[in-house]
Amino acid sequence: MAVALITGASRGIGAAIATALAQQGYKVVVNHRNSAPQADDVVAAIAAGGGEAMAIKADVTRPDDVSDMLQRISERWGGVDVLVHNALTPYDVTSFADLSWEQLGGKLDTELRAAFLVTKAVVPGMMSRGHGRLIYLSALLSRRPRGGMITLGTAKAALDQFVRYVALELASHGITANLVAPTTVEGATSAGLISPERLKTIAASIPMGRLARPTEVANTVVYLASDASGFTTGHYLPVSGGFGME
Repeated sequence: MAVALITGASRGIGAAIATALAQQGYKVVVNHRNSAPQADDVVAAIAAGGGEAMAIKADVTRPDDVSDMLQRISERWGGVDVLVHNALTPYDVTSFADLSWEQLGGKLDTELRAAFLVTKAVVPGMMSRGHGRLIYLSALLSRRPRGGMITLGTAKAALDQFVRYVALELASHGITANLVAPTTVEGATSAGLISPERLKTIAASIPMGRLARPTEVANTVVYLASDASGFTTGHYLPVSGGFGME
């Protein structure tokens, strides 16, 4: 059975994705940076449901950590067939007036460094097998700016274009690369940085009248991981309840 690696999968959206993929029969790697108890809980829940999973601690901005993680996966299950890059690197909520280059440049560096390292790590195996799925969590903020979110929105916009170039180059090898862009998600780390009043305002601006749910993001990822999405690559799929239609 195929192996799926989900970065930042110990809670929230990542945990929902790991669970959903396990329910589809994937062997799941629950990556975390410093959340072993939560990651172990996700693995235990998957096992209780009859699935297979393992937790691996790795900082995906560090080359040695990523290399060691792929080695452990290879030793146990072989190569990675599906990469879901969900790990969220830290960022500051700030206006442009108060923004420093260290804040913006630092977020750009960690966002792209993590995506670059994990992609570089899994693609050679996918190319050798002539099949692979690369899925990256973006954000509506990459196309629709919102006050205070300049660091995250700019970094996700850079990620979007990086993924398009990867998709272009790898399409002939049977590898797809796509972006999933949710609006604010209930219980997500990013939601915790926003005041309850602001969350209510965001929910009210969405045609469906609420925030996204982690399971709704996960279901979109499951589709992109499946054979049914084999002719879909280089695309940006909003999970937004109708907000930001293009």
